[in-house]
Amino acid sequence: MSKVYIRTFGCQMNTYDSERIASIFKDMGFDQSDNPEEAEFAIINTCSVREKPQIKVQSEIGRLKSVKGIKIGVCGCVAQQEGEKFLENFKDVSFVFGTDAIGRLYEIIDLVQKGERVCDTATNDSEISIPTFSRATSVSSFVTIMKGCDNFCSYCIVPYVRGREKSRKVEEILDEIKYLVNSRVKEVTLLGQNVNSYGKNLDENINFPKLLYMVNNIDGLKRIRFVTSHPKDFSDELIDAMKNNNKVMPYLHLPLQAGSDRILSKMNRKYSYGEYREKVLKAKETIPNLTLSSDFIVGFPGETDSDFEDTIKAIKEIEYETIFAFKYSPRPKTKAFSFEDNVPDDVKSQRLTLLLQEQEKISNKLLQEYVGKSSEVLVEGLSKKDKSTYSGRNPQNRIVNFKSSNKLEIGDIVNVEITEAKKNSLFGKCN
Repeated sequence: MSKVYIRTFGCQMNTYDSERIASIFKDMGFDQSDNPEEAEFAIINTCSVREKPQIKVQSEIGRLKSVKGIKIGVCGCVAQQEGEKFLENFKDVSFVFGTDAIGRLYEIIDLVQKGERVCDTATNDSEISIPTFSRATSVSSFVTIMKGCDNFCSYCIVPYVRGREKSRKVEEILDEIKYLVNSRVKEVTLLGQNVNSYGKNLDENINFPKLLYMVNNIDGLKRIRFVTSHPKDFSDELIDAMKNNNKVMPYLHLPLQAGSDRILSKMNRKYSYGEYREKVLKAKETIPNLTLSSDFIVGFPGETDSDFEDTIKAIKEIEYETIFAFKYSPRPKTKAFSFEDNVPDDVKSQRLTLLLQEQEKISNKLLQEYVGKSSEVLVEGLSKKDKSTYSGRNPQNRIVNFKSSNKLEIGDIVNVEITEAKKNSLFGKCN
């Protein structure tokens, strides 16, 4: 069989889209390969949320163009952003297709095989529909429930490359999850740029908390996770749904982005730190054993030392177990692109270092609280570093490496006594 090589950058949504792309190529007679040297097609699924991933795409094209006879395709957010310009600037790229064009990939590939260079970045303004597709499943899988965003945060390119919010119909989502469960999947992560907005454009009487109840009722499914939530839409109804549905894991990723109300306003986040704090502390009080993660941007235009100190105070007060933090980088088409990027790069780097150092202290303290306690772990396989050790995740989404006196299977859920906590994982034993 012919082969296709797929390289994915960026978020979980891109990972899911790459699985859809692989399924279409499989249907057209292509096996997936990790080696571009043996592939007829190479697909680069791109991310443009920050400048660095976009630079990596250019580097990947440079690496692939030396492969004799390979046809390079670029998709995802950079493809949507650049369109025809990408074909003009990169002569070795054969085709470009945007975030709404995956369903048209059959026709695109047919044209490319006939020798044409193709650009398809047309958007679909109707509701999103993703028929259930075949894929190589693991114990945990992603399921897209919606795409796009209507919030227009001043720094964020997502509404311009993923479009406005569109939700999948409930029946389609449930059918896909049932298909995955029948393929021995035990855990699903529901995906959307803002899952809290799910259902707003549908005729059905549905919202995200109601969807969680429905997914929770699927026989054979053991665990439910979701990303990402926007704080302005995070509701008491969702807190109750997380508490009342036993399969919804006690892990919440709720991006704060900054601790300063002034910077939050410039970012157009539509909430104050006080409003965020009230919601998140209520969630911690209501949902047993809840752990939190968040996103932060340092060096946003106009951020002062005092603004940055507000962010440090916020992570100390909230106590996230994990954060993802980045230096601000201007993105085209966004409102902040017109702001003066007046925080020097060395100051951005210094603030990022300080933020991560403070977070490391918090994470170390919280991770030590697992030691001596028992945690339910979903077995994902053997540890990459030690084939005599099992590896999986606990309800709080922490990697746990552990020894077991019994032979375990992927997909088993076992109680593990945590004996040690390190920076990136927990260690334990299972009798």
